[in-house]
Amino acid sequence: MAKIRALIVDDEPLARERLRTLLQAEADLEVLGDCRDGRQAVAAIQEQSPDLVFLDVQIPELDGFGVIEAVGVDEAPVIVFVTAYDHYALHAFEVHAVDYLLKPFDEERFQKALARARNAVENRRSGGRVGEKLLALLQDLKAPHGYLERLVVKSAGRLFFLRTSEIGWIESAGNYVCLHVGSEAHLLRETMNGLEAQLDPARFVRIHRTAIVNIDEVKELQPLFHGEYQVMLRDGTQLTLSRGYRDRLQEVIGREF
Repeated sequence: MAKIRALIVDDEPLARERLRTLLQAEADLEVLGDCRDGRQAVAAIQEQSPDLVFLDVQIPELDGFGVIEAVGVDEAPVIVFVTAYDHYALHAFEVHAVDYLLKPFDEERFQKALARARNAVENRRSGGRVGEKLLALLQDLKAPHGYLERLVVKSAGRLFFLRTSEIGWIESAGNYVCLHVGSEAHLLRETMNGLEAQLDPARFVRIHRTAIVNIDEVKELQPLFHGEYQVMLRDGTQLTLSRGYRDRLQEVIGREF
């Protein structure tokens, strides 16, 4: 039987190297390469058509679920998710029988996941379909309208769910975004453009190159100079509405100013 052609997707160099070492020890596998972010992963999957992908869920540009949506569930290869989600989030993976590796994983757990992946690849080569499981998983983790309802963030070494409706505003922070929730702030490895595309545009509005606000948290707009405004949030936070983003805010609130 032809070798199983595998792709590794993870933004952590040590994680990529460990998976490569484990996979290269398997005689029936061929490692096609590895990717550091979601955009690279989409391009590699479309160009190389791997049989199997070890896909980290939390990666820059596009997260693991975004990669699947971009490729298309019917076109997606067999996926083994690699994730740091806690056991509450893992329920979704288990319900839909999609295999995953919970970081940190040992070699025994890796072999179990690989055995299931081999069976899935064989089934696919025989004409079977895996898309239904992936589609059901995506629908379960996202809101009915397709926008994110929750995020998984890390704080003090713990991972927990954060509902997007709790976020007051978001600011850029280099290769991260900072989510402001009341008096707390949480860093998430994501770009402003990437996160903005996943949030409900009827609730979250970009007001500046470096800021997105939850429209429900806006208390007042005060004019400044040259078409800019000061945006006052209910918690007292003051932000700037740039002239270039004013039309979008006017569209959401339903009136000109």
